[in-house]
Amino acid sequence: MSRIGILPITIPQGVTINIDDNNLATVKGPKGELQQQIDPSLKVKVEEDQLVVERSDEEIRSKSMHGLYRSLLNNMVIGVSEGYTIRMELVGVGYRAEAKGQVLELSLGYSHDIHFRIPDEVGLETKTERRSNPVVTLTSADKQLIGQVAAKIRSFRPPEPYKGKGIKFVGEQLRRKAGKSAAV
Repeated sequence: MSRIGILPITIPQGVTINIDDNNLATVKGPKGELQQQIDPSLKVKVEEDQLVVERSDEEIRSKSMHGLYRSLLNNMVIGVSEGYTIRMELVGVGYRAEAKGQVLELSLGYSHDIHFRIPDEVGLETKTERRSNPVVTLTSADKQLIGQVAAKIRSFRPPEPYKGKGIKFVGEQLRRKAGKSAAV
């Protein structure tokens, strides 16, 4: 039995869910509209203000898809009602971030600047204050897309364990190493 799959999803005010004959779920809300193709072995029902995912058989594949699609639908409902935000911090001397429309311009200590195009579905904001690290803020209704974009940005300069330099998530605790010991 899937412990996650059997949980009903509460539908907040202002969110509408439509499931068509081809098992395509469309979720609309104040933050946008998302679509997800549902596995044919699952049935999605809208009952009053709750969304319930049920499986038609007890096969291993159906059981594994049950919790997955319930989580995907829950992420869609949260995304169109509240949205997702990821904040990333650039730690390092001379590291800069600047947003020019949907293009993020990063200066990360390489011999060249990095120009990264952000998808239109993801909102981009950069903030640089004196005596603090630059912060890049991403906002979107699509949890998968915003996570993918954040992972790509982080891959340009992942945080290193000795000084902690690199791109890290705000509030992330890095595992630090001691480095070389001085010879006595």
